[in-house]
Amino acid sequence: MTTSRISGFYNLTIDQRRVKLAESAHLAPDDLAAYSLNGGISAQDADHMVENVIGTHALPLGIGLNFQVNGRDVLVPMAIEEPSVVAGASFMAKLARSGGGFQATTDEPLMIGQMQVINVTNLELARLKLYEHKAELLAEADSVDPLLKKFGGGAPRSRSPGLRGLTHRWFFGPPFDL
Repeated sequence: MTTSRISGFYNLTIDQRRVKLAESAHLAPDDLAAYSLNGGISAQDADHMVENVIGTHALPLGIGLNFQVNGRDVLVPMAIEEPSVVAGASFMAKLARSGGGFQATTDEPLMIGQMQVINVTNLELARLKLYEHKAELLAEADSVDPLLKKFGGGAPRSRSPGLRGLTHRWFFGPPFDL
């Protein structure tokens, strides 16, 4: 991307904005062709995507400008019907930009699964047994959905917080990418 600062963007026609957006984001004009359709997809296409389709719903799609995240300029698509939100977000991004923009960090992506053991009379003994059989429990958790493991997910670690007579075993693993 060249820049997310596009001066006078709001003064352009919709077609001119698409051209300017394609230039700024290094996109081919065909990449934005779907936005010239009413809603982007037909009801028949939508019916193959989700259940119980009765139609589609279109919202205005604006572009948040001036955003700089972790030193990179980004254009932020915003599907919203509320007036002034895109302009307000773009203005705030312009103010933040002068101070270096936005800094973002993330934790590693984890999914959490849980096993619950009930009617425990000796909480410490139950914790020890769970820890003793940790490898077997992780293998059992992985066997539930082999596809997760195939794509790099699964249950690589666990812990037991133990709460008032209940023992929970939490399994942590990365989601998978297709």
